[in-house]
Amino acid sequence: MAAAGAPDGMEEPGMDTEAETVATEAPARPLNCVEAEAAAGAAAEDSGAARGSLQPAPAQPPGDPAAQASVSNGEDAGGGAGRELVDLKIIWNKTKHEVKFPLDSTGSELKQKIHSITGLPPAMQKVMYKGLVPEDKTLREIKVTSGAKIMVVGSTINDVLAVNTPKDAAQQDAKAEENKKEPLCRQKQHRKVLDKGKPEDVMPSVKGAQERLPTVPLSGMYNKSGGKVRLTFKLEQDQLWIGTKERTEKLPMGSIKNVVSEPIEGHEDYHMMAFQLGPTEASYYWVYWVPTQYVDAIKDTVLGKWQYF
Repeated sequence: MAAAGAPDGMEEPGMDTEAETVATEAPARPLNCVEAEAAAGAAAEDSGAARGSLQPAPAQPPGDPAAQASVSNGEDAGGGAGRELVDLKIIWNKTKHEVKFPLDSTGSELKQKIHSITGLPPAMQKVMYKGLVPEDKTLREIKVTSGAKIMVVGSTINDVLAVNTPKDAAQQDAKAEENKKEPLCRQKQHRKVLDKGKPEDVMPSVKGAQERLPTVPLSGMYNKSGGKVRLTFKLEQDQLWIGTKERTEKLPMGSIKNVVSEPIEGHEDYHMMAFQLGPTEASYYWVYWVPTQYVDAIKDTVLGKWQYF
């Protein structure tokens, strides 16, 4: 007996749904060559569409500054490339700094370089090479050669505050103590020299004036034994040369502890001056008939202070 069911030629309800479920759950079969090629083409079209929505950034033109911002031009910050350089030995505070510097730079630019090396402000610098270096002339114009020694004198603000203030107070106390004593020019040890009178060949004096050191030695003076003496200030070598007929003493300025002076009574346009070469007054080297206009310059140069006049 035939089972009850749908008439011939008719499908039972739910057969389409079941067929779709079977088709969905059936494992994918391998694609043949034609099908695989068609699928690859479709994927390529989809990828191209996606790329079309993203516009590439235009390439930077060769001359665009932005493209070259990170490329060094091969010169230093000072533009020294291609300029003639000289080797300099900059000496300050007993320390030597060896640098290369453009020969066509000015004295003012050299002071800026010294400031970057030492921290010494340009306004507090006294720069010397065969005399003071002019700020408005180039190193070439003043005939600076490679290997030259550049002497620098001056103190930083911190040095002035930390050292000079107590030192000035001590000097004031020393001066007050000296004022209580008999004037030096009246003391017996000095009278025997001063009584010889003013030397005939002593350099002229200018009372009440202050001048820089001359470019020639100070001559025509007496020493403690009454012999002729001359003072030569070798700024490039940071030395004081004390010359007599017999010999010349070459003293580093840093080795001189102090410089004292006093006007000569009756000849106030001349001073008697002493350089302290050791720890006590017994080491004083006395020089008589020093022209008054050079007294402050001598002290400042030997003791390493800035000259404000």
